[in-house]
Amino acid sequence: MHRRVLAVAGTALAVSLLGSGLAGAQPLPGTGSSDGGGAIPGIEAQSQPLASARIDRVDMLTDRRAAVWVDSPSMGRAIQVQVLLPAAQAVSRPTLYMLDGVSAGKESDYKESTWTQKTDIVDFFADKQVNVVLPVGGSSSYYTDWNAPDPVLGVNKWETFLTSELPPLIDARFSGNGTNAIAGVSMGAQAAMDLITRHPKLYNGVAGLSGCYDNSQTNFKDAVRATVATNGGNASNMWGENADPLWVQHDPSANAEALRGKDVYISVGTGLPGPYELGPGGSGPESALMGGPLEAAALYCTTVFDTRLRALDIPATTVYRPYGIHGWPYWQDDLRESWPTLERALGL
Repeated sequence: MHRRVLAVAGTALAVSLLGSGLAGAQPLPGTGSSDGGGAIPGIEAQSQPLASARIDRVDMLTDRRAAVWVDSPSMGRAIQVQVLLPAAQAVSRPTLYMLDGVSAGKESDYKESTWTQKTDIVDFFADKQVNVVLPVGGSSSYYTDWNAPDPVLGVNKWETFLTSELPPLIDARFSGNGTNAIAGVSMGAQAAMDLITRHPKLYNGVAGLSGCYDNSQTNFKDAVRATVATNGGNASNMWGENADPLWVQHDPSANAEALRGKDVYISVGTGLPGPYELGPGGSGPESALMGGPLEAAALYCTTVFDTRLRALDIPATTVYRPYGIHGWPYWQDDLRESWPTLERALGL
């Protein structure tokens, strides 16, 4: 596996943004649940499905796309995931889990993932022999197990759902072969990196797009708190106060040793307007006012994590785009760039 680094620009901009306190003022790109270097006691022991987890129903939206409703005992409710299916459905295949950003399907009133609303993911995977699993919901949850129920966001036990309850059901119903990878964007990027470091036996590879993968700095914790607060939640109900050990247990950078031997892809832009703002038919430079600072902060986060991986001599494909704000058109492109890494992880 090779480390591939493209042109880097704008690091000073990202540092100045974080130093100015902007990170604490706005929701910044992702953070999730991670611990890795060695296995956390009890984590891998949870890899078997809970006896009462079951598929309640499957609605075939098309012959290649299923809405699957899973009764989750950990969360005490039915959770929808959508599954993109290959043409050859009688043949066993690997599974790619793809996590959303902070809204997590809110735009469609949680009828579908933002991935299917904002990108051409359905067409992209049409010729690939893989199940693609897209959780619906989880706004501001970081796809982690919260320490306590939240008055606004309710019960969140996404880690248990995604790593213990769901995979055996997906494999049994949709001919999964037990080989998995995980990817995410923004909030979901850190969540994906978190989950693979906490469950290295479950996933062979990971892709993080415009994410933040370190909880050690106060600014990073503030960014997590701001992201959770975007939808009315309180991150103290997730990982406690800032000194709580849960923040370290869910820190991909601190637990990066678990990534050794995995296929790893990370990408980020600079926050500067690019072709989707300035090109023909673009949204215009004003659209960069929000997405620009967010991506600049993600750039700083990514360089911190990249430096950590280099120090550990853990190979990764790292792509720094010389432009681009925090937005879906760039993540659609990043998905294509990440596919060779994910394809290798999935054994395709």
